[in-house]
Amino acid sequence: MKEKKQPKTGVNASSRTDPILLKAYKMLTVYAKATGAMICVHDHNYLPISEIFKDIVTDKNTCLYCMKHRVQTVVEKIQDFNMCPCSEMHINGIKESNRFRGSYIYMCDLGFMFWTSPIYAEDRFVGSLIGSGFLGIDHQESAAQMYQFGEGKIGMEEIQEKLAVFPRGDPEKIKALAELMLILAESLSTGSEEYYKTMKRRAEQQSELSAKIQELKVQYPAGSPLPDYPLDKERMLLAALRRGDNETGRRILNELLAILLFSNPDHFKYIQFRAIELVVLLSRTNVASGNTEKALLETNNQYLKRIQKAQNVEELTDVLHSIVERMAGQIFSFHGVRHASALRKAERFIWENYTHKISLQEIATASGLSAPYFSTIFKEEMGENLSSYLNRIRVEKASRMLTETDLSLSEIAGACGFEDQSWFSKTFKHYIGVSPGKYRGQGGMAQELSENNFSINCRRIIQE
Repeated sequence: MKEKKQPKTGVNASSRTDPILLKAYKMLTVYAKATGAMICVHDHNYLPISEIFKDIVTDKNTCLYCMKHRVQTVVEKIQDFNMCPCSEMHINGIKESNRFRGSYIYMCDLGFMFWTSPIYAEDRFVGSLIGSGFLGIDHQESAAQMYQFGEGKIGMEEIQEKLAVFPRGDPEKIKALAELMLILAESLSTGSEEYYKTMKRRAEQQSELSAKIQELKVQYPAGSPLPDYPLDKERMLLAALRRGDNETGRRILNELLAILLFSNPDHFKYIQFRAIELVVLLSRTNVASGNTEKALLETNNQYLKRIQKAQNVEELTDVLHSIVERMAGQIFSFHGVRHASALRKAERFIWENYTHKISLQEIATASGLSAPYFSTIFKEEMGENLSSYLNRIRVEKASRMLTETDLSLSEIAGACGFEDQSWFSKTFKHYIGVSPGKYRGQGGMAQELSENNFSINCRRIIQE
């Protein structure tokens, strides 16, 4: 009797397969039996490992259907999978999961759901796990697509019979299957625990940023003027950190970054520059909390180097969140302050109302204390008197408006809570050293970047 010819799997292919992937194959076999999913293990070249070849060349592998009817290819060896019409889709899915060190879920043209997770050996990408076997659309819709791809060579009845073995997978089920596979991938990987955590954190940050950007797209449709840089949000960020409200601080930071990315999608260096400005602003405030200037400079240099080294938005976002989180406990922290609750209430009232005239009595009332007592404890526990505090934040807002708007000095004075232009000019010069007009004429904080990506004023602040 003539022996049946077996599909080719390549010469000595198993000797080239990473042992981690062989172990993954064994674990996924159990995973498939327990969940009813189809599984596959890909190597670092994005090809299925040869040891799994016989298990994936089956009727349940819908990729074979597309290969046969869309590119007229009969799979006889691993390399034939390069001809799969969805090869690029699968490779991109693997790359995305590798990029964020987490699960990536996607759907093919026939409506089948796929999910993939990467595997590492000492932070080196060695391959990926892929699951499938569930439909993300109705059977009838998938059948119609298969009939179209087959150009009518296979009857609809036969197609529906083939599809009957594939259950419909609701989003929650697919997500759970993907999460379980990620747990397997993480348990198989070596030396990458911290990196997994980092990339997961970045993925969550980018998801939040994407949601904010989508909101901005609705608010500012194509063709409409882009939003200005939100100076007030910087002040709100500082206020949140002063109150010890880290959750609000993180949300505001994401809003700042979303507006920067939305308004400057192709200007990464500019976004880096804004990040540097923000860190300098936070650091200078940190001095007022009792830290020495020497300690400030050392910390500043470390932070600014990290921002400069960031190669993309994901890294920059992560660096900023890390910096803000570390600074949060130092900037005007109310922890241990006797009148913390009253000062939080007062500061919240100030930041919500400082753009117009407010009195000591109004602020004291907001804090729940008498005006004389509030004035005393504010000076003792905040390190400056109330009028100085108000003038400082108003001047900070005005300095931004002078360089980033075309408003007149009187309009800026009014928008920043000064009673008149004369008082505004006198106060501004007291804090900045030059008049508002001269400050605007000199360009304020120069926006051009030097070779090391620092603005002129930013470098001056760091070097002082």
